[in-house]
Amino acid sequence: MSIKQTARDFYHACETGQGWETCKQWCHAGATFSVQADALADITTIEGYTEWTKGLLVPIPDGDYELKSLAVDEERGNVTVAAVFHGTHSVDAGTGAPTGKVLAADYCYVMEFDGDKIGHMTKIWNDVHSLKQLGWA
Repeated sequence: MSIKQTARDFYHACETGQGWETCKQWCHAGATFSVQADALADITTIEGYTEWTKGLLVPIPDGDYELKSLAVDEERGNVTVAAVFHGTHSVDAGTGAPTGKVLAADYCYVMEFDGDKIGHMTKIWNDVHSLKQLGWA
């Protein structure tokens, strides 16, 4: 399987809330995660991130992604995905009463491969903008 297909399969599973149990097949054990967003500051592994994404779909059950780009950089062994996450806060999952507010969050993933599996992923995302859209900040 190519790194493009691996990245696409991982990305879809992650964004549809399938969690680590499904996503781990495309990642090295202990695969790391980084982001410059306070909402995810304590998450340092892809396992932790995929579980966070799974949890996000509780208060935003209609959450879905709009894939804008999926690009492979063979020379550097990475795949970059650009997308928009859409959803509505319609369920109280400990975040407070549903606001009914709609989210449209632009973000990117850069998945770095070690061989045929993901060894590290960086997320580029403006968490403050997203939290304000939802009425959580």
